[in-house]
Amino acid sequence: MELDPLLLSRIQFAFVVSFHAIFPVFTIGLAAYIAYLEGRLYRTGNPIYEQISLFWTKIFAVVFGMGVVSGLVMSFQFGTNWSNFSYATANFLGPVLSYEVITAFFLEAAFLGVLLFGRGKVPQGAHLFSALMVSLGTFLSSFWILVANSWMQTPAGFEMQDGVFHITDWAAAIFNPSFVPRFFHMALASLLTAGFVVAGVSAWYLVRGRAREMNRKALSMALWMLLFAAPAQLLMGDYHGLNTFHHQPTKVAAMEGHWETKQGAPLLLFAIPDSENETNHFEVGIPHLASLILTHEWNGTVHGVTEAPKGERPPVGITFWAFRIMVGLGTLMILFALWGLWTRMRGKLDRDRTFLRGLSWFIPAPFIAVVAGWFTTETGRAPWLVYGEMTQAQAVTPSLTGGMALATLIGYIAVYAAVFTAGVYYLTRIVRSGPDSEEHVEEPQNAKRPLSASDTPFDNDALGAKN
Repeated sequence: MELDPLLLSRIQFAFVVSFHAIFPVFTIGLAAYIAYLEGRLYRTGNPIYEQISLFWTKIFAVVFGMGVVSGLVMSFQFGTNWSNFSYATANFLGPVLSYEVITAFFLEAAFLGVLLFGRGKVPQGAHLFSALMVSLGTFLSSFWILVANSWMQTPAGFEMQDGVFHITDWAAAIFNPSFVPRFFHMALASLLTAGFVVAGVSAWYLVRGRAREMNRKALSMALWMLLFAAPAQLLMGDYHGLNTFHHQPTKVAAMEGHWETKQGAPLLLFAIPDSENETNHFEVGIPHLASLILTHEWNGTVHGVTEAPKGERPPVGITFWAFRIMVGLGTLMILFALWGLWTRMRGKLDRDRTFLRGLSWFIPAPFIAVVAGWFTTETGRAPWLVYGEMTQAQAVTPSLTGGMALATLIGYIAVYAAVFTAGVYYLTRIVRSGPDSEEHVEEPQNAKRPLSASDTPFDNDALGAKN
């Protein structure tokens, strides 16, 4: 059987992007959290903020390194696997990706060393400034990457000349129709990812009675943020979905599992899409709800997949289920945030073992949601690489063979497996060694504790640990 270089190139890029995406989405949110901690330390002088920042900065350093290593490969793939695409879009993507290096990488490189090694060696204000600049650098990096991706989803501000994109309006190209909802959707995803990791790790320590004062405060801060960020992501996701419905109706049709255009379309909770027969099996849905959400009308019209020619339809099954995984996990995030509020109101936020264990087990969920979101976005765009302008088949390198694509795919899997194994090993060591050496740290007398339960001393058996 002859190997298909297009299919293997798509699998290769999907693997690399999925592996890489989990690292920046975490470090963006974690950098913002560290900057907040440094700001609180500068303002209050409370040493607990310093100990929390020290611990999470170690985590940040390892994950940031993994993100840099895994991300470098993607730029090489533009030339090796997608040379036609690189040539056609160079007038836009070349400058945009260069802006990321100049504004984001240089900023992070200049201040990351100060953040990691400058504590006690530079003035406290300078250390705080370095944390702010690193956080700003991570957001700038995501800004330019999402400019590039959003332009590929909703291209604007260009004209085609001899098969090459020439930018005629840079403002329209950068702030293309889908950029704003896409950027804020990813920014909130970053905050949610970091928030649930911080909350989950802090809960894991509290169950084991380790560094209780520090982890009570870290857990409280994370849950307050999640209480606002999780519902905000629901609203932003709705805004993003409406934007996609307007600009990429076939993608939304695949996400919703609607083959035929309907008025009063149901919201399908479960179905098994059948692309060959253009139908669904075992549908379970809520009548009219898809129309109400997408058009804000009870009998609004929702376009079907079959409106697009067969050669321009995305793989419905993957898009349909990836979307449901993302939404399902997002709903659980909101429920966890509300559960945290309920336990806080009962004065048991740091002592409800069921809640704390649930948070610990939930740590992988935001990463899965992010990958599912990327699958929804990218598979739903297929077969287009630049939506409506260039297909994946037109973009692939002409001289690439299936054997070459397979060999590099195997190589990437092997190298990334080694990187991931090493990274997880060091992260596990950091978490297991823990912040126990800071157990003696006490809050200043005038510092307010974040938990309603923290003014009540622990019982001797609380969380299975002695006071």
